[in-house]
Amino acid sequence: MFSPQSLGKTRYEMSIRLSCSKCFVVIAFVSAITSGQVNRSGAADPKFRVTLSDKVAAKSITGRLFVFATTSGQRVPMQGPNWFSPEPFAAIEVTGMKPGDTVELNGSADSFPVEIAKWPAKKYRLQAVLDHDFDYPPPHQGPGNFYSDIVSWDSATSDLVTLELTQIVPDVEYKDTERVKFVQRRSEMLSDYLKRDVIDRAAVILPASYETSPDRRYPVYYEVTGFGGTLRGMGRDPNPRRAPSDVEFIQVMLTGECKYGHHVYANSETNGPRGDALVKELIPHIDSSFRTIADPQARFVGGHSSGGWASLWLQVSYPETFGGVFSTSPDPVDFRDFQGTDLYAFPIQSVYADPDGNRRPLARQGEKVMLWYDDFCKMDQVLGRGGQMRSFDAVFSPKDETGEPRRAWDPKTGLVNNEVVSYWKKYDISMKIADNWDSLKPLLAGKLHIAMGDLDTFYLEGATMKLANRLKELGSDAKIEIVPGAGHGLPQGVMRKMREAMKEKYLENFEPDGTPKK
Repeated sequence: MFSPQSLGKTRYEMSIRLSCSKCFVVIAFVSAITSGQVNRSGAADPKFRVTLSDKVAAKSITGRLFVFATTSGQRVPMQGPNWFSPEPFAAIEVTGMKPGDTVELNGSADSFPVEIAKWPAKKYRLQAVLDHDFDYPPPHQGPGNFYSDIVSWDSATSDLVTLELTQIVPDVEYKDTERVKFVQRRSEMLSDYLKRDVIDRAAVILPASYETSPDRRYPVYYEVTGFGGTLRGMGRDPNPRRAPSDVEFIQVMLTGECKYGHHVYANSETNGPRGDALVKELIPHIDSSFRTIADPQARFVGGHSSGGWASLWLQVSYPETFGGVFSTSPDPVDFRDFQGTDLYAFPIQSVYADPDGNRRPLARQGEKVMLWYDDFCKMDQVLGRGGQMRSFDAVFSPKDETGEPRRAWDPKTGLVNNEVVSYWKKYDISMKIADNWDSLKPLLAGKLHIAMGDLDTFYLEGATMKLANRLKELGSDAKIEIVPGAGHGLPQGVMRKMREAMKEKYLENFEPDGTPKK
């Protein structure tokens, strides 16, 4: 569901190293704020006044204005929130904010984990960000977004803070190296659909022999990162990741980054025809630009977490484009178990509590709870765009009358919206396979490889187990391994087995040097 292991300094990677004891401190922290343990010595309710400097903005801006807080002397406030140790932040939507305008965030602002006035009386470091870019989920990463210097604030003694947006997030620079080549091209399909220029990107990692063997062609492995992974981070290391090391592959790294989070290469109302753009535009461009074996039997796809879901979706939706999928710890692949919730249940269920009324967890380490669903969704709601849950809505849901993706459950109660979920069904991979099995069976034969831990950190194993059972009932030859005791990150031995399976699949039709077998 979330960020992959070993792919850049994502929020998941930085957070998963927390010890269980520290995680329970986080839960206690949120509980203390929620219960109102605040001592502000009778001061008035806090207000944050944010001015857009005319030194950085030349026209009016519409977007989401944030004020992020931290008590740490090391963290950069605007890089929050950290999923596993979140700190307070607040946000409002702004329309037509002109250079020189000042906007106030007060008690009416969206705020996590509680309203601003109930933040604990502490010494904070604050930073404001005006998020208005189209393509990057975290506000601090969006080129052209405006942000302020960091300002100190003692909430016990002061009720007014002024911040000025004087800095601009720079463009992301993608620098080619000898073996890593960045592809950046305008997508006609996405640009036409979204009515703006959309740049499709990928990092192409060339095999070691590419320059010294100019007549040789190579199989290709497309890898989709999980939520929070960045293309720049994925292109840093030219060494093999999940592709086999003893048979050379061209590796194409994909991120799925978009304003709402991760588009998972699925066509959707909000994100546009992302799958079609990959298959009909980007892949042909890569085949024409690099010495690939442009044959589905030499083209594979895989990924971890959200990338695991995306890769499985691509294989099932475009079965004649890819010769096999190698998916690990995918997001929910069967919506009868969406991290513990049956989205199709009647009476309807709440994602915040199980049918017995027990609070539903979202993340764990082993058997110990690290995050609760309601807390995480509250944080996601204040982010507005770019959070994991809103990312699901943007892929699976239809738009509302304002053009925003509809929510699949009530933000306050967590109760599932059956009308919206009925639209989600078309993205239920397990259901899609079952409903189209007669046509898919020969096209998916020998191609499905999935691995999942039975103690997945984000409770994703239930959906994969349901998919495994359904595929078994259908008579599929899918290889699905449920790894005892494993969390979201899987043991290296499992990853080696995946690489071996990919190599064997390729060698069914080609020699190691790319020559077709007769």
